[in-house]
Amino acid sequence: MRPWRAAFRGRFEEQTVRSRVLEGNPLGDPHERPLWVYLPPGVGDDPGRRYPSIYVIQGYTGQVDMWWNRTALRPTVPELIDELFAGATAPAIVVLVDCWTSVGGSQFLNSPGTGRYLDYLCDEVVAFVDDRYPTLPAREHRGIAGKSSGGYGAMVAPMLRPDVFGGLASHAGDALFEYCYLPDMATATRALRDHYDGSYERFLADFASRPAMSKETDGPLLNIWAMAACYSAEPDGTVTLPFDPATGRLRDEVWARWLALDPVRMAAGHADQLRSLRGIYLDAGRRDQFWLDLGAAGFSAELDALGIDHTFELFDATHSAIEYRYPTGLAFLAERLGD
Repeated sequence: MRPWRAAFRGRFEEQTVRSRVLEGNPLGDPHERPLWVYLPPGVGDDPGRRYPSIYVIQGYTGQVDMWWNRTALRPTVPELIDELFAGATAPAIVVLVDCWTSVGGSQFLNSPGTGRYLDYLCDEVVAFVDDRYPTLPAREHRGIAGKSSGGYGAMVAPMLRPDVFGGLASHAGDALFEYCYLPDMATATRALRDHYDGSYERFLADFASRPAMSKETDGPLLNIWAMAACYSAEPDGTVTLPFDPATGRLRDEVWARWLALDPVRMAAGHADQLRSLRGIYLDAGRRDQFWLDLGAAGFSAELDALGIDHTFELFDATHSAIEYRYPTGLAFLAERLGD
């Protein structure tokens, strides 16, 4: 283990994508976004050779420069990517995408509450990469991977846009919403009652006035608001919560809108799209504190019921510090998306 970044054997290139679909987004977030593209060793040596591509998307609150954050005694994700593709793994171009929003994330969906991030990813980013790099520009050679909210996006983007992606790898992706989101709704209701007179507006004003995440309940409160902005925003951008903030009681019609976007519930209605993929990889830690091991198992069970081939693995970990799983998913996709 090296304590400082060493020279990569492949190379990363930093680009800027100027998005048309994110212009004027409801949150006023930037429409110019950084993009990092990894080229494995040997790319460019043969001008005629083209490569599969894998788009890696981040978990909730992620922004693309966070990939370079180092955890004690561990390599960074870019170092893991370089180590993987400098070895015997089949080569692939890896694209690190930024879909950050000022409420923490976009879930990689189009929403009137956050913006058109599915279109940004599938239409603008993919076209940008295919125009500038030696990719195999067909969905059969293009995959998507991510963890947590990124794992959610990796599951749903191929269902919603099967014309774009031909394989997926999801590490502890958001799924089986009754387990991964309902606990935060109870915590949010109690925090609103005890600290904000039942008002999300008061929480959001307080949150904006101080360092983010400096109070214990900031995470659950912001997470639920962000998910509502992605799953149950109205056409005018108004965020509709799936529960009564005064009592915590579910609003059944709104909660049904969330469940319609749960990968476990989506699978049957998108069976043909999932069946057409060249590879599906799922994993999660057995002790995931957000119960996303159950979500991964639930999605796997749905795929089994639909007769869709996939790989599913549980491993001994929580939801945290599992960046070492990325190479497993990337190697899986690189093998299946090549010629």
